[in-house]
Amino acid sequence: MDTISNDDMDKPLLSGLENASNQFEGKLRSSRRRYRRCRSAPAVDPVAEKAKVSGPLPLSGQGFHKFHPSFKQVFVFLGIYIGVGTLCFFYIQKQIDGKKTNGVIDAIYFCIVTMTTVGYGDLVPASDVAKLLACAFVFTGMALVGLILGSAADYLVEKQELYFIKALHVRKKVSPSDIVKELQSNRVKYKVVMISGAVFVLIVMGTVYLYKIEKLNLVDAFYCVCSTITTLGYGDKSFSTEGGRTFAIIWILISTVCVALLFLYLAEWATEHRQQSLAKWVLTRKMTFLDLEAADMDDDGVVSPAEFVIYKLKEMEKISEEDVSRILEEFDNLDVDKSGTLTLSDLALAHQMQ
Repeated sequence: MDTISNDDMDKPLLSGLENASNQFEGKLRSSRRRYRRCRSAPAVDPVAEKAKVSGPLPLSGQGFHKFHPSFKQVFVFLGIYIGVGTLCFFYIQKQIDGKKTNGVIDAIYFCIVTMTTVGYGDLVPASDVAKLLACAFVFTGMALVGLILGSAADYLVEKQELYFIKALHVRKKVSPSDIVKELQSNRVKYKVVMISGAVFVLIVMGTVYLYKIEKLNLVDAFYCVCSTITTLGYGDKSFSTEGGRTFAIIWILISTVCVALLFLYLAEWATEHRQQSLAKWVLTRKMTFLDLEAADMDDDGVVSPAEFVIYKLKEMEKISEEDVSRILEEFDNLDVDKSGTLTLSDLALAHQMQ
């Protein structure tokens, strides 16, 4: 059991990361087993560790980043899908029932309607071969929309956020650091605003086009647009002319992806708001004696800054017991000499053993 001096008792709870690092080095050496049984692991001071390093550390892996395909890849995958689908459905066009206009345009239109799961019903497969092809293309199309087009559209929205923020502050003198800070703190909100604007423009475009070209009244045009972009696709109203289907090939693809992203961002915004509310509650409520006992990981009667931070992060649901256990297990694997600290020699030995 570590002894606690009067000077230690008089120190503030958060006295600085440097002192916390030194304090934990001594505790880890003397009570390694206790940390293996504790509820969490002590924090590591990256600043202090960096000061001890005389040479460059080997670069670690880049980790798992959000998949953002290049636009070249997107066009290649989309081109292959639409090309193969057009050839297949054009070849079996006599096995597809419904109102037809132009063979090639109808084949592309049927491919897009299938891929986006709109399924108006104005063109339907009538043979076993056509039905099996439709089944195959609807699954591959959903995967293409979800994995490729959705990620590419999300990436495009992220790229436009910076220009959006600059436009908001065009008449104000705002430093680049302030712009980056605002972007980081309101990223999801700006995504919702931007994608909402895009969806609104697409709804207006679709409604006007159906009203002018397809000769639908305004209510039916708006109704058709809403049933399309939500992939409801009743089929009582649809694009029936050659020009209308040509427009729908691009419009349906873009609008359905944008609407899907809108609902995704709204859900993300709600989750972020809940997390911010929880964090605010955790940081503003008074700490009780039970909290102090729970935060004392090594049961030495003193809560260090690292223990306090970890306890608060667990309250905010930023980390869990499973996360802490995995991190501690990784620390144990890297601590080859079992000294309770990580050094360059530990990392070198660990890399050699892998």
